[in-house]
Amino acid sequence: MPHKIITFGKLHKYPLLFALGSVLFYWGFGYDLNRADFIKLLMLYAGAFYFYYKLIQLQHWNFNFLLIVGVFFRLIFFLAEPNLSQDFYRFIWDGELIKNGINPYLFTPNEILAQNQPIFPNAQNLVDGMGALSAKHYSNYPPVNQAIFALASLISGGNLLGSMIVMRATIILADIGILYFGKKLLVFLDQPAHKVFWYFLNPLVIIELTGNLHFEGVMLFFFIWSLYLISKNKWLWAAPVYAISIMIKLIPLLFLPIFLKFFGMKRSLLFYVSVWVGCILLLLPFYASTFIDHYSETVGLWFSNFEFNAGIYNLVKIIAVAFFEAKPWELIEVYGTIVIGLTAAIVLLITFLRKNDSLQSIIISMLLALSAYYLLSSTVHPWYLIFLLGLGMFTKFKFPVLWSFLVILSYHAYSNPDYAENLWLLAIEYILIFGLFIYEIVGYDTKKLYFFKNWPGH
Repeated sequence: MPHKIITFGKLHKYPLLFALGSVLFYWGFGYDLNRADFIKLLMLYAGAFYFYYKLIQLQHWNFNFLLIVGVFFRLIFFLAEPNLSQDFYRFIWDGELIKNGINPYLFTPNEILAQNQPIFPNAQNLVDGMGALSAKHYSNYPPVNQAIFALASLISGGNLLGSMIVMRATIILADIGILYFGKKLLVFLDQPAHKVFWYFLNPLVIIELTGNLHFEGVMLFFFIWSLYLISKNKWLWAAPVYAISIMIKLIPLLFLPIFLKFFGMKRSLLFYVSVWVGCILLLLPFYASTFIDHYSETVGLWFSNFEFNAGIYNLVKIIAVAFFEAKPWELIEVYGTIVIGLTAAIVLLITFLRKNDSLQSIIISMLLALSAYYLLSSTVHPWYLIFLLGLGMFTKFKFPVLWSFLVILSYHAYSNPDYAENLWLLAIEYILIFGLFIYEIVGYDTKKLYFFKNWPGH
């Protein structure tokens, strides 16, 4: 056995060194980083990203090795407290409410604290941790997400670290599920199985999901599982799985029209009805007369109040303020409404003008629709791009991987006491992203590129 270990070490010297370097970088992220220290954050991320690329380059043939190091990288964060986002305090708060028989969609944290009756011991600490902005709004996390929060609170008995460990374990298992079904789907699409590691080993995925406890990966697991079932012609089984994905994060709703040509009218209607029935059943335990008003009010804030790491929106705002004397707080409300309409129009154009007659084609259509939405959006938190990255691994597009690296520039805002964004850094991010995005869509020979070869007549 020692001889085999020595031989393995000699044969895999550089991959092992890169894996060890990644361990050190991820340890620094998890246990020795203040998000206000942007230079350190950037250096750690750039180093982890370089090793990510080299590991896949050198070991793409060695599936088990990449699987083991990918799981190990995640386990590094197992006892760490998220340090790039305070959202986890709200997750634990919502879970504690459900455990105590309170619907998290009906009351804001501030309203509950105002009753001066502590519902659970760490209530004030959780509200202080989530921040004033979250504390004055109703929960915007869909029902399946809430179920995970509640499970974490039940298992941990309300212990902060215990709740984080349960949620972290759920996220890691979901990523392993993505690896499992992603590999199967890649094989079905006649693509190299190792492409799944462009997702599984990506530093953004490891840091933002396992490290910072965001649930995009859990949503993506159910989404990819549903696509796999569709690839096996088990589309009726895929519908409830797809509904679960929606009820973790709402983004998969965006893609429902794109299935129309792929399924045909009759099967599409059955699929849509099955998905909606699944969503309604998952929603029923939380339903109350004021639910719709509270939930739509909170979700609407993303289109009318918030802005972070925006691309086109920042350009529009600069022009509108400089030349038309627009007021930023009024502009974002109007812009948010326009984005909803534009995104719907883009999805419909993609639905009816592209062929969408194969699973490969609809995945590319989804990638294009989601890319358009994020490029237009006024709020693009880094972890939002993980869904884009998950779709991208089934295509030949490379811009999601580049964006997953450049998005770290947005964290410069947290190095300022007032969270002011550096528009020059955002300009670098989006100029490079737009450049590669346009090149990969248009290129030098449009007949060889995905977007055009799937249009009628090509």
